[in-house]
Amino acid sequence: MIRSLPSKAGIPFILIAVLLDVLSLGVVIPVLAKLVKELLNDNTADAAAYVGWFATVWAFMQFFSSPIMGALSDRFGRRPVLLISAFGLGIDYILMAMAPNLTWLFIGRVLTGITAASFSTASAYIADVTPPENRSAAFGIFGAAFGLGFILGPALGGYLGDIDLRLPFWVSAALTLANATYGFFILPESLPPEKRSPFRWSRANPIGSLQLLRSQSGLLAMAAILFCYQLAHHVFSSVFVLYTDLRFGWDPSMVGFTLSTVGILNFIVQGILIRPAVRTLGEKALVFVGLIGGIIGFVAYAIVDNGRAFYMSTIIFATMGFFNASIQGLMSKRINPSEQGQLSGANSSLNGIAGMFGPALFAIVFRNSINSESGWYSPGAPFALAAAILGIGLLLATFTFSGVVKKEGGSDNHGSS
Repeated sequence: MIRSLPSKAGIPFILIAVLLDVLSLGVVIPVLAKLVKELLNDNTADAAAYVGWFATVWAFMQFFSSPIMGALSDRFGRRPVLLISAFGLGIDYILMAMAPNLTWLFIGRVLTGITAASFSTASAYIADVTPPENRSAAFGIFGAAFGLGFILGPALGGYLGDIDLRLPFWVSAALTLANATYGFFILPESLPPEKRSPFRWSRANPIGSLQLLRSQSGLLAMAAILFCYQLAHHVFSSVFVLYTDLRFGWDPSMVGFTLSTVGILNFIVQGILIRPAVRTLGEKALVFVGLIGGIIGFVAYAIVDNGRAFYMSTIIFATMGFFNASIQGLMSKRINPSEQGQLSGANSSLNGIAGMFGPALFAIVFRNSINSESGWYSPGAPFALAAAILGIGLLLATFTFSGVVKKEGGSDNHGSS
């Protein structure tokens, strides 16, 4: 069994592992909301509320689990944390595939929130094996693996969902368990013993993990910008499927096809364009490119009146892919190697906080905007709200990175603002 390899050799392994995990998550996306709707006797408004609360619970578990996973990986290495999480996620999908009611499905979402926290560990793995000057590009490739998973996953999930709404859960279980088995025999360790740090509950709890964000100049401000991105992005998990079903009559196949297109565009941006873009514009400028592209994309999603225009708007929204890799690269340079897991856990905790409020917020806005009793019909309102949240992030970025519209031509040094 391979337990440690030179750092460069570890990247392909972790990318394949992440690809399979995301593929299994993507398979479920086109059908989860429809399964909830089926269990509620086809009540769309109530389904939107339940999907929002399910996403909130998922994020709540992420909030608590991610810093623990990150701290454990800083102490014992990335490999064992990734493997345990992968096996747990596979078992969880089996539970959801067999769910006879919403209670079972709720328990499944709780367990998924815990086991899916390993993505923060995978991010720390990338930071372990990549020099600081190359991390934004590496995080871009990491994001491209996510994109590739969403190219294949939703399309497969939409196809399988047309056969049976529960079939995608069984396929996700098989993919995730295959990933865990693959990792058990192949995945190398990335954090050598001499770079590990002791496990402390003061760092592993969410509040302690977030304290790291105050340890370096500019880190907390960038975390706030990242939080706006994370909060806005939760509009997809809460209302995308129900919104496109209501407005355009999309079935699981069309939802899967559209999400696959988003994955292709994301793969192009983060897997191909990010490296030359960082060299040409610099990471700070790409933060602005991503935020502005996201705002325009969300506004387009809110106002278009037909499925074709909505589909074409994904091209504009794809430029948001420049943001995540760039901000993560900037943040990772400000801390030591032994703290990368803690940083990834802190970022995931931020996403958990966003997830505790975002899905329910967007679901409530969507429900009220389509409720005939409210006297206000505007189903695109959740996407307009997401654009406004990104607008706040853009203002924060302008304040934090004053004067960065000029060409940087390179990356920040450790500790710069």
